[in-house]
Amino acid sequence: MEKIWLKRYPEGMPETIDPEHYNSLLELFDKSFTEYASLPAYTNMGKTLTYKQVDEKTKAIASYLQNTLKLGKGDKVAVMMPNLLQTPLAILGILRAGCIVVNVNPLYTVRELEHQLNDSETKAIFILANFAQTLQKALPKTQVKHIVLTEIGDMMGGVKKHLVNLVVKHIKKMVPAFSLPNPIAFKKVVGANPNDYVAPDVNLSDLAFLQYTGGTTGVSKGAMLTHGNMVGNLEQVSGCLDKVLDKGQEIVITALPLYHIFALTANCLTFMKYGGHNILITNPRDMPAFVKELSKYPFTAITGVNTLFNGLLNTSGFAELDFSHLKMSLGGGMAVQRPVAERWQKVTRSKLMEGYGLTECAPLVTICPYDLDGYNGSIGLPAPSTDLKIILENGEEAPKGEAGELCVKGPQVMAGYYNRPDATAECLKDGWFATGDIATYDDEGFFYIVDRKKDMIIVSGFNVFPNEVEEVVAMHEGVLEVAAVGVPHEVSGEQVKVFVVKKDPSLTEKDIIKHCRDNLTNYKVPKLVEFRDELPKTNVGKILRRALKE
Repeated sequence: MEKIWLKRYPEGMPETIDPEHYNSLLELFDKSFTEYASLPAYTNMGKTLTYKQVDEKTKAIASYLQNTLKLGKGDKVAVMMPNLLQTPLAILGILRAGCIVVNVNPLYTVRELEHQLNDSETKAIFILANFAQTLQKALPKTQVKHIVLTEIGDMMGGVKKHLVNLVVKHIKKMVPAFSLPNPIAFKKVVGANPNDYVAPDVNLSDLAFLQYTGGTTGVSKGAMLTHGNMVGNLEQVSGCLDKVLDKGQEIVITALPLYHIFALTANCLTFMKYGGHNILITNPRDMPAFVKELSKYPFTAITGVNTLFNGLLNTSGFAELDFSHLKMSLGGGMAVQRPVAERWQKVTRSKLMEGYGLTECAPLVTICPYDLDGYNGSIGLPAPSTDLKIILENGEEAPKGEAGELCVKGPQVMAGYYNRPDATAECLKDGWFATGDIATYDDEGFFYIVDRKKDMIIVSGFNVFPNEVEEVVAMHEGVLEVAAVGVPHEVSGEQVKVFVVKKDPSLTEKDIIKHCRDNLTNYKVPKLVEFRDELPKTNVGKILRRALKE
């Protein structure tokens, strides 16, 4: 496929990047720790750590893993925590020890945790006490030998630390009773001697992360992301954002959890490279508290999923915040809906740029260029050094405007799925990764995700893309949130059903259907409407169509 998008790149955006700019993530870290030593790196619950402090503490953690636990190159260490100061410290410390990070969703059930720890062959885990009961139940069937345990207030220091931990445990009762064999206190690990640390021999071909995909197709699989994948993707991100971000001057709001690939790369690692200041939000679901936190910082960047931006727009006090410093709002993880993007731009006077990525691509694949006037419905242009093609059912390449499966090639594409040669061979051929997403592209090289292959609704032989139906329903001013699914029908095979959360209590099924008839071809119009108080979501805020279908 001809790279027609290169002609549309904004001035100064490179066609290619050097995927070997650093010989590993560790070299990148060392550069940031030296250049930005005195600048704030992470803030959470009012406590801030500078780059120098992060350097010392992550060296201490790496030293403890190497010297006390005798872990080293190739050993897997899991991190099961929400956004706390302990989280980036654990991730960076594990990498600096030469080990491989296995990021774990703290809300996993016993079954899911057991599967991931076994599948990844994890030897040690950093975990928040709030989730220790789940680990206790999963532990007997795993190979985990070492448990590093922390509490929410552990990085606060002084009286505040004890007060926060006391409130969380005894007043809010957020820590279910648990019993774990010989847990090691996080403060002991972070208090090890950083001078005993020995930098490991790590290169671009070594694994940095086993990043588990959500398991929408059966059990979750570990995407093997090398130091090369991560370094390459960070260079690609820089190629896209160098004209937007200023070194040592950015304050980014990190509301998505760092165990998710989007926040891991776009917030934790990217802003570390730029000497930025990450404001870690532990519980973004508490929207009033989140807005209060936002009011404290002259933030310049924010990343999130559509539901997060929509939630903020519908929380009182948000519109009154000072947005004069905001220069980058980046949406990903799910489709950004036009009504949300347009309202966001109106309220914040900042464009909501949409990016597209996958766990298997570390994650960035495409991003809307910074010189766009506003939302254009696309996922943007391919990142530098990224090849894209669209493949039809018959295996041929799709002509412009025709929908087919999106395939990606570039330095960010994973090495494969851990211990799953069959699953790897199925989606990775000659360096091309088949995404499972249905897409089209236009004259300028902008790509558009039509839908997930497996979410497609087929009505009397016609393809209906849930994204399109959802966007139309979301345009109705009485709708807060919506999800569309296909349900079996004896005549048409499937029919469209929408689940709606109301903004306007007087909204009826007839209102929705009439609105859809005005904006959609007949076969796409929902035949069934169900009102709900809320929609099921992943911990990142993606709406779970699968759960609604079931």
